[in-house]
Amino acid sequence: MCDELSDRDYFRAYRNALGFTNQQHAKEFLSGKSVSAGIDFEYIDRLLARLNEITAAVNASMHDSCRHADIEQFCTTHINDIYSIIRETGNLPRLNNQGRRPEQVLYSWLRGYAMTRFLQPAIAELFDIEQNAIQDFGDDDFRAIETFRRTPKADLELTYGDTTIVIEVQSGYQGVNDIKQHKVLEAKRISRQEGIVTLCMHFDVFNGQIAFVRLDSINEGDLNWITRQQMEGQTVFNIDQGYFGWRVMNPLPALDTLDLNL
Repeated sequence: MCDELSDRDYFRAYRNALGFTNQQHAKEFLSGKSVSAGIDFEYIDRLLARLNEITAAVNASMHDSCRHADIEQFCTTHINDIYSIIRETGNLPRLNNQGRRPEQVLYSWLRGYAMTRFLQPAIAELFDIEQNAIQDFGDDDFRAIETFRRTPKADLELTYGDTTIVIEVQSGYQGVNDIKQHKVLEAKRISRQEGIVTLCMHFDVFNGQIAFVRLDSINEGDLNWITRQQMEGQTVFNIDQGYFGWRVMNPLPALDTLDLNL
């Protein structure tokens, strides 16, 4: 009977015999992609231990006026306790952004989250405000799976004079310092529609320096857009050395020396 079927009908009948009416499901079955590797919690524990080590080392390298007095407590509050909450949500197996292992997605997110919190006291001092005057602006709700996916929104929000400023806190660990194009487009959108200023504060952890880039007023014609395959093929521009206004082994610079036109 099968000899009488066309190729297309035979192929469909064969896959039905395997138990699949959907071609994509059949491919996932045969490739093994539908088999979950499970979460390696021992691996996560080692990653968190490394993140604690990194944070402590960075803190020790900072100018003494910008160090956290109790870095162990900081790591407990902003790394270990946050991980415990994320684990309790049951979302860990779903952290598969761009096909990366959930453990790596978690580590990357926690690293960025911890560095944002790490720099908050310096941001407060830079703008001469209290830390509690800095609000969360972006999507970093660690209980929501959407948080671990890409978003153009910035991280923090504060008021400086009559100006609302949102701050995109980034950290780079390999000496490659980029800003994604969609961050610039979002900054220009909210500037045009709401009059909000967006500042990117990028910590080059590899070289111990921080760049301050005002994204809403940057001239796109002056930017050399490139595609970074290691950044999921996204379009970015490399931060010029001239934007790096703070070598972190030195005291925090004064705001008016950073040429931000605020």
